[in-house]
Amino acid sequence: MPLVVRTWNLFHGNAMPPERRAYLEEMVRLVTSDDPDVVCLQEVPVWALGRLEGWSDMTAVGAVAARPRLGSAELGRLVTDLDHGLLRSAFTGQANAILVARRHRVEETRSITISRRGEGERRVCQAVRASGIGLVGNFHATTALADVQFLRAAAYVDALANPQEPVILCGDANVSPGSGVTYKELQAWGFSEPAPGIDQVLVRGLSSGSPVAWPEDRRRLDGRLLSDHAPVELRVG
Repeated sequence: MPLVVRTWNLFHGNAMPPERRAYLEEMVRLVTSDDPDVVCLQEVPVWALGRLEGWSDMTAVGAVAARPRLGSAELGRLVTDLDHGLLRSAFTGQANAILVARRHRVEETRSITISRRGEGERRVCQAVRASGIGLVGNFHATTALADVQFLRAAAYVDALANPQEPVILCGDANVSPGSGVTYKELQAWGFSEPAPGIDQVLVRGLSSGSPVAWPEDRRRLDGRLLSDHAPVELRVG
């Protein structure tokens, strides 16, 4: 039975163009509604980490990249509720999250910082080992430093993998194929062909099709476009 793996930068729950309110719960419910095996998320407000399992009915593993500036995730949520389009992550902080279908047992979780001092926003790569899947990595790179941070994330996941273990690397790479060196490195390491854009689902050790970005109509809610990124999915195995 093929695995369905998705990645989505949630844009802090904003529509495109941003509005006063956010649609984070609706986004999570949409991207998990047909029971995928793995969903990797970026730009998740920190307050939402504790709600992901209820919205998705999946096991949720979060990794905080930037902590809430007011010292409280809930206070950050309340302030941001005044105008999500304007404030975005100014007070909520942001995180990555990996959602795993409950039929797969999460066996190990880890994370690492892939940004360095002086590189602006703190960025992380998280990794989850799950039964029936293998090792899943999820990252978000900063645009100006995307290639080097992408390579750090890939090297981290590669080093964690056991011999012959399937590896799935997802995230917002912020660099497209044909730019930088990381895509060529990953090809040499045995990873699958990338998607055309910056959001990626790459796999090694399992057969796969081609990654596909959702068409706009699939991520519309009452006529509004959810997020400034499209979910990208890949059928694996």
